[in-house]
Amino acid sequence: MPDQRLPSSPGFWRSPLRGPWFTSVLGLVLLVGVTVLFVTGLLSYAAYNPDLSPVNDMTPDKGLLGFYLFPWPTHPRGLYRLTQGVHVTLGITLIPVLLAKLWSVVPKLFALPPARSLAHALERISLLLLVGGGLFEFVTGVLNVQLDYVFPGSFYTLHFYGAWVFFAAFLAHAVLKTPAALRAVRRARDEGDLVSPRPAAPTVSRRGALGLVGGGSLLLFGTTVGRSVDGPLREAALLAPHGGDEPAGGPGGFQINKTAAYAGIGADETSEEAWRLVLVGRSRTVRLSRADLLARPLHDAALPIACVEGWATSDQWWRGVRLRDLAALAGHEDPCDVLVESLQRHGAFRRAALRANQVADPDSLLALRVNGADLTPDHGYPARIIVPAAPGVLNTKWVARLTFGELR
Repeated sequence: MPDQRLPSSPGFWRSPLRGPWFTSVLGLVLLVGVTVLFVTGLLSYAAYNPDLSPVNDMTPDKGLLGFYLFPWPTHPRGLYRLTQGVHVTLGITLIPVLLAKLWSVVPKLFALPPARSLAHALERISLLLLVGGGLFEFVTGVLNVQLDYVFPGSFYTLHFYGAWVFFAAFLAHAVLKTPAALRAVRRARDEGDLVSPRPAAPTVSRRGALGLVGGGSLLLFGTTVGRSVDGPLREAALLAPHGGDEPAGGPGGFQINKTAAYAGIGADETSEEAWRLVLVGRSRTVRLSRADLLARPLHDAALPIACVEGWATSDQWWRGVRLRDLAALAGHEDPCDVLVESLQRHGAFRRAALRANQVADPDSLLALRVNGADLTPDHGYPARIIVPAAPGVLNTKWVARLTFGELR
């Protein structure tokens, strides 16, 4: 008889909650939730237009994994705010469900023998990829949301490849287990190897445990979602970056990730006397001062800034020169791709590429003012990019140079 003190013994696990019904309900929730996470994650990756230019490509060896990529649109204006808000908020909301699901099947991880057959060995390996990949994706995602970059290497590369490994294992597991899970939920009867042979006295029902998991998810939802939407929930978004109170008031009183000081941007580079915008085009190079730009036709656009960490500002009123007008000034009558370069000397997105459709949009601006006042240093003074539906990092601050033309 197996030693009941060892986790490899079924009698070691005595919770009366474990069983096919409890596990199956959690699994079906994850089936829907993880699929949405995967799709919105791929959309987030596509929003960076990684096949446009090497400067945008955080995963240059992606190969066939980039089969789905398409030019990211500028309509609807809040597209990235929606897709990334869903991705981050749903990911955090699903954490209690994921942890409860792993708890419900943990006896299987210790079952002996490790492999009863070749098929059983392959199943165990797939489970290791599933569990390891899931934990990796959720942990790195939460760390990125909290702006805590303690993992080795680029978040974009790690999260992208990790997502494909996790979802491949998840898909295989779902194909094998979903029919059985649906049967277990319909029967609502517990039998099988997850049921303890000597269960302890229950302290909560299975439905009560599901209610506890659901309550935890609702709590995480309520303390996260407010940073990707407008309204009273913004003040409750304590777990989101830039959660809680709004920044100090005034025209520049909205969220940022990196300050001018952090980026090493000083007044000696951004003063009226020192700063010039360089436009490079097909037939000529143009240098413009800020006064030159302010003297050109200016346009307004009400747009948010939406970031990969899942937070977004409310709509801000931007005023500046249309990118397509600057392209024409550089000799490109038809809007074309543009390489944007910042005064910032370090960082992954001090250079970024935008597609021709983004340059052509009438709301795509080289912004000089926001909410009726000059940009503040932290918001990109003397000039920054603002493009509808683009991730925040592509709305480059402290712009120094725009190079128009074919970038592929």
